[in-house]
Amino acid sequence: MDFSVRAVLDEAMDEPGLDEAVYRRCLADLAMVNRVTFTHRPTLRWLDKVTKSWPRGAPLTVLDVAYGQGDLLRAIAAWAARRGFVAELSGIDMNPRAAAAARAAGGRNIDYRTGDVFEAVLPQRPDFIVTSQFTHHLADADILRLMAWMEAQAQRGWHIADLHRHKAAYLLYPLLARLMRWHPIVRLDGQVSIARSFTRGDWERLLAAAKLAAEIHWHWLFRYAVSRLK
Repeated sequence: MDFSVRAVLDEAMDEPGLDEAVYRRCLADLAMVNRVTFTHRPTLRWLDKVTKSWPRGAPLTVLDVAYGQGDLLRAIAAWAARRGFVAELSGIDMNPRAAAAARAAGGRNIDYRTGDVFEAVLPQRPDFIVTSQFTHHLADADILRLMAWMEAQAQRGWHIADLHRHKAAYLLYPLLARLMRWHPIVRLDGQVSIARSFTRGDWERLLAAAKLAAEIHWHWLFRYAVSRLK
């Protein structure tokens, strides 16, 4: 594996013909991956930082792009409740099966929508737009489109969280996946995701191409976060 460049590989979970039961099992396992590897921590810390001066009871709108099983939105809902915010949370995911899986997993006050983010007509511009573990599914050109869309749609700022392409992460993940007995697709796709993910240099290059000034931070367990506050 050449870790100097992003890999161009397919992930099994992206296949539209994947069995429904297998799809839901994989989503549940991915939610467990996110818990075990502290995936949502960078997003929650960023939200905590950018709302530090907001008073209790203040309204807050957040949109999550590519929400999967909805576990990030549920984590944001719990965080908002602890902070005393009146949160209006929504997500958009292209896979129509994601909404049903997310609703079944919980979060009754979360609006799970289905659609292409680039064609989405939002009823209102949210305060913040977040996305996690999604950009590695995209080609560079579509990442630029996504950042331009978030810049145009978010009133206050946006946050991208994704994997760090690194040999150690690539080699260690299968050991963790086998230990946790995650579905074989989750085991294999996890390595593909790492191979398709990013280095700091990738994000610097993408931000320069997008002509956007944003912060890049590395987080524990091989994660990068890219964020912009307006």
